[in-house]
Amino acid sequence: MCASEQSSAPEAFVRSKSAGGEEVEKRPMNYAPVPEPLEVGVYDNHCHLEFAFDDAETPMDPLDNLALAESVGMKGVVQVGVTLESSIWSAGFAARDPRVLAAVALHPNEAPLYETRAELDAAIDTIAELAKQPRVRAIGETGLDFFRTEGDVAIAAQKHSFERHIQIAKDNEIALMIHDRDAHDEVVETLLRVGAPEKVVFHCYSGDTSLAEICNEHGWYMSFAGNITIKRNQHLRDSLKLARRDLILIETDAPFLSPEPYRGRSNAPYLVPVTLRFMAAELGLEVNDLAHQLNANTERVYGSWAQER
Repeated sequence: MCASEQSSAPEAFVRSKSAGGEEVEKRPMNYAPVPEPLEVGVYDNHCHLEFAFDDAETPMDPLDNLALAESVGMKGVVQVGVTLESSIWSAGFAARDPRVLAAVALHPNEAPLYETRAELDAAIDTIAELAKQPRVRAIGETGLDFFRTEGDVAIAAQKHSFERHIQIAKDNEIALMIHDRDAHDEVVETLLRVGAPEKVVFHCYSGDTSLAEICNEHGWYMSFAGNITIKRNQHLRDSLKLARRDLILIETDAPFLSPEPYRGRSNAPYLVPVTLRFMAAELGLEVNDLAHQLNANTERVYGSWAQER
C-alpha cells in the first residue's frame, strides 16, 4: 500500500435525525482514504454527485467532491441524471462548472412511476429540451432493468421510454448511456431493431464475454466500475480483457460501487485511481498507458470538456 493511501479519509459530515425527527450531532460519512494521485489524470464517465450514500442525510458537497477528485489528478466527470429533477440539476451544474459534463434521462425504473403514458411522454419531452444544451453530451442513464421492475405494464413503459431516449440521442448526435440490468438480450435487440446512435455506452458494464463480443462487433463502449475488483466478478475481468482497447471506459457510479477494499463505503470520483490501477494490472499495461487510452476513448464519446459542442 502506498504511503498516501494510508492517509485519513476526507472530512465530510452529515447531520442525522433521531426517530422523533429532531436533529442530532453530526457524524462522519464513511469515505475511503485518498489514494496516491495519478501521473496521467483521467475522467469519471459516470457519477451522481447529488446522491447521498446509504443512510446519509446529504451527499458530500459537489464542489468538495470535485476538489478531492482534482487532488488525485482527475480531469473531469460526467454527472448523470436519473429523474427529471436530477437531469435538470445535472445540466445546470455542468453549465456552471468546466470540470463537469452532463447526461440526462429518466432511469428505466423511473418510467413506470408515471401514472399515464401522456405524463411519461411529457417528462421525456423535457429531457429532449435539456439535450440541446451544449454541455449535455449524453442521454442516460436509460435502458432496461428487469431486476427491479416486473409486470407487463411496467416493462412496456420501460421499453417505450428507452426507445424515445434512443431517438433523442440520435436527434442531437450525442452518446447514449445505457443502464442494463438482467436485460442484456432485450437491450441489444432494441438497439439493433430501432437503430443505435453512433456512440453507445454500456454504463457499469455487467455482461459476460458474449456481450463484450457484441460490443466489439458494433463499436459499443464498455464502461467499467469498481465492481470489477470484486472477487466473484470474474466475468467482468474476462470481458475487460476481451474488450477492444478503443472501447474501454472507466467510471465510479458514485456514490455506489466502491472498489475493493472499500466496499460498503461511499464512492466518489477521487477513487477512480484505485479501479484504474486494478484494470491496468489485469490487462498487463502500465497505468499511464491505460490512462492515455481511456482519455482518448472518453473524449471520442463526449467531446472536449474545454469546448462547447
